[in-house]
Amino acid sequence: MIRFLHPTHRGTAWRSAAALTLLTAALLLLPRPAAAAAPDEDDIIDRTMDASSPYYYTSLMMRYNAGDETLTDEDYHYLYYGYAYQEEYKPLQTNPDLDRLLLLASGLDPDHPAVETLEEIVTTGQAALKRDPFSPKVLNLMAYAYGALGDKQQERAYFNRMNGVLRAINQSGDGLTQKSPRHILMFDHALDLLTAEGLSYDKARVVSRSVEFVPLTVPYVVDGKKRKGFYFDFSRIYWNKPEGYTYKRDRTWQFNNLKPRTYK
Repeated sequence: MIRFLHPTHRGTAWRSAAALTLLTAALLLLPRPAAAAAPDEDDIIDRTMDASSPYYYTSLMMRYNAGDETLTDEDYHYLYYGYAYQEEYKPLQTNPDLDRLLLLASGLDPDHPAVETLEEIVTTGQAALKRDPFSPKVLNLMAYAYGALGDKQQERAYFNRMNGVLRAINQSGDGLTQKSPRHILMFDHALDLLTAEGLSYDKARVVSRSVEFVPLTVPYVVDGKKRKGFYFDFSRIYWNKPEGYTYKRDRTWQFNNLKPRTYK
């Protein structure tokens, strides 16, 4: 299965999602907020559409695409949830470049990655991000490919993007109850977040018109209590659903057997 990149004091590590162990750095990157808050849609619209606002969407996206390391968690909040109001947000469209990217990754030799394959991953990943600019698994693969190619600047930039997105989702709710779900723009983002936290999950089930529950294969202890899974709000995905449309979920990145790898 595809590994997440986690920063350490000496570099970044390519970590197995199946191991169900978390690095200390990962815990620091993905804190569980004491008072997570659901996105305020009126606030998001007002701030991202106001050209004089520091969260004006066009400006935020330019900074994001440029790999701006000064983007804050608040910036990522408006970036991620503001995307739902952009014309480019079409969550029900297929992403053939993502399929191609996963196919390339599944055939990659992690110990001796071919340069041409890594370069193709970068090109294909850039195309896949045009349909889903906040896909954690694509951002993760981009960071991996750039790191393996020796471009540490781009590796870090994509790594930062991935973690900024994951924090934004994580901070939108604790996910422990149906009334406090984490909010996602794509179904895959929920599974990517759980993978980043080192959690193994089972098939999700819909529990209401806007919320799904993703059960864990191993209970997760939060505040001394065992949690059997997490709730996610997927309502944005269906805001503009075509009549009679049936959604088929994409594969997640848990499909191959890459070994842990460290970049210094």
